[in-house]
This record gives sequence, C-alpha cells and structure tokens, in this order.
Amino acid sequence: MSTATTTVRVVVLASGFGSNLQAIIDAVKAHQLTAELVAVISDRSDAYALTRARAENIKTIHIDPKQYPSREAFDCALGNILDQLACDLIVLAGFMRILSAALVNRFPERIMNIHPSLLPRHKGLHTHQRVLQAKDEFHGATVHFVTPELDDGPMILQKKFKVSLSDTITTLEQRVHQCEHEIYPQAIQMFADGALSKTVQG
Repeated sequence: MSTATTTVRVVVLASGFGSNLQAIIDAVKAHQLTAELVAVISDRSDAYALTRARAENIKTIHIDPKQYPSREAFDCALGNILDQLACDLIVLAGFMRILSAALVNRFPERIMNIHPSLLPRHKGLHTHQRVLQAKDEFHGATVHFVTPELDDGPMILQKKFKVSLSDTITTLEQRVHQCEHEIYPQAIQMFADGALSKTVQG
C-alpha cells in the first residue's frame, strides 16, 4: 500500500443541493485536500450542485435517466462517462440513485458514499426520524466504500455526536450535515494519501 500523497482525480455524482460537494470544493481551495475535481455529474438538470460546479469552472454533465430504457443501460452509460473522465475516485454526494452491481463492480474500492447514520445502524432512508424513534444515544455520519449491498461497504470514517433531548428531525439533519462536511474531505484525503486499501475494515 502506497503512502505517497497524490493529486487524486475526483468525479462527484450529485442529485440535489450539493452541500457536501461545496465542502469538498472548499477543502480543495483551502489546500486541505489534494484533489482535482474533474467533473460533477447529475441525473437532474436542475440540481443546484451543477450550479455550484459551474461557479468554480468545474465540468458539469447531466445524464438523463429517461433517455435510457433500463437502469442497467443508464449505469452502463454512466460507467462509460466515468471511464472517459479517467477519474481515480467517484464520490457520491446526495446522488439519489442506487447503483447497480455491474457499475459498482466496474469500479471496485473507487466509489465512496456518505450516509447520515452510524452504520451499520439505520441503513436506508429517514435516519433522523429512526434515531429519535429508537431513542439512540448517539447519531452521526459514515463515509464508506460502495458495494452492491445497500449502505454496506467497508467503513472509512465516522463522526458521532450525543443526541440531545431537545433534538428534532431538523436539528439532527443540521448536526449530521456538519459531521458530513468535516469527514468527507478527510476521507478523500486518506484515499489520496494511500491510507486506504482493500484491508479497510468496518
């Protein structure tokens, strides 16, 4: 496993507001992250993440799922675009599509995701509501490599906080976003530093 830091070529996949994308952009600009943002790809033409990318002169690509007859065809086209971009790392930042096993297996240990819970707890959606319902003591965010199983890949980083009696779904969402914005750039830097390998354990 290499320990030399390199400038990692990153493509970000996003479907919405793009706050995690902005955290990554800010980390690069602050020289806290040795990465080149090669492109931002979205399945939605109106995603604000694309606006953020254009403001930084980052290449933007809209790939419309409606133009493809199946999920597999869409993922194949997306994979071809990623190959053409010659990226080292694919970062999911609010990309609201579940990637097929064929696409994930095409880029093993090269797709990162951030999930708004302390995995393996609360996989899937509505994590803040489920934390409150379960009366969990802690909540937070997890960066992990993507595998064909939903929210089940090797863990890279976690950040947690103590849930307060006054917390609501809204406040938990805000507090988790703060965690995400801190640890996602850190996880990408770990990749750039060669600090991650197939021996990463959850």
